[in-house]
Amino acid sequence: MRQFLVFTRRNLRIYFRDKGAVFFSFLSMLIIIGLMVFFIADAHVDSITQLLGAFEGRDPDMDKKNAELLILSWTCAGIISINAATVTLAVYTVMIKDRVQGKLSSIYTAPVSRTVITLGYVAAAWVASLIMCTLTLFITELYGVTKGLDALSLPVHLKLFGMIMVNSFVYAAIMYVMAALAKTEGAWSGLGTIVGTLIGFLGGIYIPLGTLSQTIARITKCTPAIYGTAMFRSVMSKDILEKTFDGVPDDVVESYRKMMGIDLELFDKAVSEGMQWTVLIAFGAVFMVLGVLLLKYGKKTDR
Repeated sequence: MRQFLVFTRRNLRIYFRDKGAVFFSFLSMLIIIGLMVFFIADAHVDSITQLLGAFEGRDPDMDKKNAELLILSWTCAGIISINAATVTLAVYTVMIKDRVQGKLSSIYTAPVSRTVITLGYVAAAWVASLIMCTLTLFITELYGVTKGLDALSLPVHLKLFGMIMVNSFVYAAIMYVMAALAKTEGAWSGLGTIVGTLIGFLGGIYIPLGTLSQTIARITKCTPAIYGTAMFRSVMSKDILEKTFDGVPDDVVESYRKMMGIDLELFDKAVSEGMQWTVLIAFGAVFMVLGVLLLKYGKKTDR
């Protein structure tokens, strides 16, 4: 246990000392914020206000304000979810550099099992993601409160932290498998560019799930990204969504929730919150098993 903790701390220190790696962990978040501020948010707000305007007795100014807050909450939830992917990806740069610089071979000669070394990399990625995603949650919540959103209650914070833990575990497992397969810094950098670009689409951040073709939507549901973002959105936008659509027929609200990826359907059946947790944990477990298999195979390739 002591060896595991020492190696995990070592990986975390290297990551947090690299200011460039920490910055690029947040690059996707900054891109999303920029897109929302300058391009996408207005279209979403206009769509909501037009929808609400079809019902009599509405206050247009209040509807617009609530719509802006709803999209803000929706966006922040997506950012927290995908940050787990970008942060864990950046942390595994430590592992890639260790391999390229020959440090990994030296580490393997130490009286430490390869399992402990592997778990040290995975745990470092998981802990770093926990820290950064939790920090993102509080920063985005503080910003939301300044704009008019209500502060989240303690039970909601605890629930969100549990979601962050599971989401971070999933991406820590997935990114470990990817890092084990990437043998050079160039390959890892290219892979990081692809992941950073795709994760926003797979999570339904840039384009809402309901506006995608059925084929693309099905592909998206084969990844953990959309399940993570849906969980965060369902919790974080719950109050403001109810306030925004107050007095609107339930079928209209349900249709909007599905279109924006707040509620998911799989094989024409609603995906419950419990099922979303199950899917995410299953993804993490599968990739952890793959990581163990790669560890055994890696005995021949990392020397």
